[in-house]
Amino acid sequence: MAATKPVLYSEWLSSCSYRVRIALKLKGVEYEYRAVAWNDLDYEKINPIKYVPALQDGDILVSDSLAIILYLEDKYPQHPLLPQDLKRKALNLQIANIVCSSIQPLQCYAVVSLINGKLGSDESLQIVHHYIDKGFRAIEKLLEGCDCKFATGDEVQLADVFLAPQIHAGVTRFQIDMSKYPHLERFYKAYMEIPAFQVACPENQPDAPSS
Repeated sequence: MAATKPVLYSEWLSSCSYRVRIALKLKGVEYEYRAVAWNDLDYEKINPIKYVPALQDGDILVSDSLAIILYLEDKYPQHPLLPQDLKRKALNLQIANIVCSSIQPLQCYAVVSLINGKLGSDESLQIVHHYIDKGFRAIEKLLEGCDCKFATGDEVQLADVFLAPQIHAGVTRFQIDMSKYPHLERFYKAYMEIPAFQVACPENQPDAPSS
């Protein structure tokens, strides 16, 4: 009997879902894409906190992008995303956590507050810019003197999987001037040449708007 494909519960614009799509593509894991709408009441049965993404792999259900990617790292060892070297591994984890703990949730708060009418558009964008700038500046400091192709080496690793969606959102949704972050700007140009990143892009997802 053929193995059942993992099912990814995703939303096209979600940078958290984008991270997992990149990891799945890099590891060559075929999966079924299931789009989740903001008001999908049934999704609470899959993930009680109701955030995307979630991954169903056989009888294992994992939610939260970092948890999913670490699970994929253990189950699908092809194209490892974490190096054996402890210093580089720690740097990958640190950058990933800056993105998923210190930038994206705070950025998302401002966007949701705008949707709910709690903030005006200018105030919301100002908050988004503040937290993206704070996080990107911190990452630039961590990578000071970096001359490798990607964030932690010449191969795509965990840090890159988290950086690419955050930079993409900054550029395409929030008018972030990436020239202020020379390392990240250089990495982003390299990411966008990689097929796994291109295929995983929000605009290439089945639930993305047609225009």
